[in-house]
Amino acid sequence: MKVRKAVITAAAPQQRTLPVQSIVDRDGAEKSVLAILAEEAVRAGIEEICVVVCPGDEAAYRGAAGDHAGRLTFIEQPVPGGYADALCRARDFVRDESFLQLVGDHLYVHRGDRNCAQMLVQTAESESCSVSAVKPTRESLLPRFGAVGGQVVHGRPDLYRIETVIEKPTPTEAEQKLSVPGMRAGHYLCFFGMHVFTPAVMALLEQSLAQNGGRPASLSPALNELAGREKYLAMEQSGSRFDLGAKYGLWTAQLALAMCGRDRDLLLSHLLGWMVEASMENPSR
Repeated sequence: MKVRKAVITAAAPQQRTLPVQSIVDRDGAEKSVLAILAEEAVRAGIEEICVVVCPGDEAAYRGAAGDHAGRLTFIEQPVPGGYADALCRARDFVRDESFLQLVGDHLYVHRGDRNCAQMLVQTAESESCSVSAVKPTRESLLPRFGAVGGQVVHGRPDLYRIETVIEKPTPTEAEQKLSVPGMRAGHYLCFFGMHVFTPAVMALLEQSLAQNGGRPASLSPALNELAGREKYLAMEQSGSRFDLGAKYGLWTAQLALAMCGRDRDLLLSHLLGWMVEASMENPSR
């Protein structure tokens, strides 16, 4: 199994402007979010990238991609149809190959030599199956994520054989159906916003969309079906995911990149100076 293609979904109306936002990367260079995502994929061995966009957004996205523009193929999602429909738009691009899938409104930060996508792709290639990145997440955040339940793979404490996938479960659903041995109480394995899928997922997505009667659909029903049909793993990520559409999302992602990059000391100096000034201006706080 070789993963050489990636699909970035970026057509949701509420996220369409996020990938073209500028941010300072850990190397100190100002880049667009899209360029950083493309670099994440390329470092994982990806050769071709498909970006699913809203109609009319291709020119802005291509301009924001920087040096990676030549790797990109753009496919439009004509009307908002949900995550599953957006991913299905890339089926002709994917063809019969496994692929990396990222979301355009997230950034991923890891402190090690290998980035999050590299670790995920290498695991998928070695295990020859679909693998979703997951992160232990407290139950108060369950309304924001899809979540999985399953069993730890023997000898690999960071890998889980997925048995169940539920989109935005309630705490009661999670407790009943998504328990994982060894997980801290009140925490569940939630999607990280990054997957490697085998080609089988496209047929399952089309089936899920047909059953949904054309209404917007999430990935989770198809992935739950995938878990029942073939080997499907979850890989726990030690890195962090940042939802750029959340309140202070871009600011938080920028802070994380800076803290892991070459300007860390400069940032800490600025923050310390600002905190001293703020405390002097508001001594009672």
